[in-house]
Amino acid sequence: MGSHMRNPAVVDVGGQDWDEVLANAHNAQAGERLVVNMGPQHPSTHGVLRLILELDGEIVTQARCGIGYLHTGIEKSLEYRTWTQGVTFVTRMDYLSPFFNETVYCLGVENLLDITDDIPERATVIRVMLMELNRISSHLVAIATGGMELGAMGPMFYGFREREQILAVFETITGLRMNHGYIRPGGVAMDLPDGALGQVRELLTSLPKGLRDLEDLLTANRIWKARTQGIGYLDLNGCLALGVTGPILRSTGLALDLRKAQPYCSYETFDFDVVTDDRCDSYGRYLIRVGEMYQSLRLVEQCLDRLRPGPVMIDDKKLGWPADLELGPDGLGTSEAHVTQIMGDSMEGLIHHFKLVTEGFRVPAGQVYTAVESPRGELGAHLVSDGGTRPYRVHYRDPSFTNLQAVAAMCEGGMIADVIAALASIDPVMGGVDR
Repeated sequence: MGSHMRNPAVVDVGGQDWDEVLANAHNAQAGERLVVNMGPQHPSTHGVLRLILELDGEIVTQARCGIGYLHTGIEKSLEYRTWTQGVTFVTRMDYLSPFFNETVYCLGVENLLDITDDIPERATVIRVMLMELNRISSHLVAIATGGMELGAMGPMFYGFREREQILAVFETITGLRMNHGYIRPGGVAMDLPDGALGQVRELLTSLPKGLRDLEDLLTANRIWKARTQGIGYLDLNGCLALGVTGPILRSTGLALDLRKAQPYCSYETFDFDVVTDDRCDSYGRYLIRVGEMYQSLRLVEQCLDRLRPGPVMIDDKKLGWPADLELGPDGLGTSEAHVTQIMGDSMEGLIHHFKLVTEGFRVPAGQVYTAVESPRGELGAHLVSDGGTRPYRVHYRDPSFTNLQAVAAMCEGGMIADVIAALASIDPVMGGVDR
């Protein structure tokens, strides 16, 4: 041990691009240090996240994130599409929370157009219903994959079993399981199809039992608690210093939820509780996500009670994308009645339809920041318009990107075996980080 202290040895396993880290390790008067890459790989580092760890034995002395492996250029691509076409891009950012990506973007566009109060009530209720079902499906993935990454396959079975039921509902309503492009500026793409509400009601009956199965497997499990309690500790001061939001922040006891603090989509009229915990660790974040799924079920039930017949798109043909589409004989959603109305009954309707499809609508010059409470925290969109038919700039404040700053604070000083548990409690989705 004495020789190690006099001549510290540094072993580099990969990470050749981190010369500065190695140089600092060489100069440190300490014992043997190992600089290693953890990831990018599935499971454990969420596929395309690279962690660069400096180790002293099994203790993590330094942890850094390497991102950018999933870079898509979505934000730049938005500058070359109309405002409505932008929905099909933003939905692919955080691919586990597509409806939140779409909603925050559309709320921003509607704010710039000054039509926020003109959105039909039915469209707003549908948005809330889909977002809350999406919150459940996202949390199920977080818990299921978190268990798998710690060596437990049981949570994967229960989590993905329930998630499949939710994705089936999404497919019925939007035609797709993910990346829907369903929520549009002015409302939603089309009304709920026949049978959709029945499927949602069945979910409200089956999901509580499925969630209890997951709880029975994990909440009191000695191994699960040993691997998560006291792991990934981050207190309130740390969260505030790093800008961390969502379940991580609420695990410090602070009940900050944008649905209550900055209501949107009429959330102030719904009855639900903000779930908190004061453990500041991975186990507390797990409990919060479980509690939030039950609160989302409450919200979905209230949405079903509030759904009334009515339009789902703003009544302005110059802005509102056609929302009365039905599945036609071609199987592509162009019903004969709709084609007849557009092509034969209204010349003005034909003109507006043609302009919307080819050129899009103009948005007054200005900028706006809107934010929603996604499953991972504050998801914000900064939209800038120069008065044209395409965004001048769109930038997302994605909580996965911000929350990843907490990796060092959660992991340094702990065991290498606990890095994965801490990372899983952050629940980062790299599509939102590398947008």
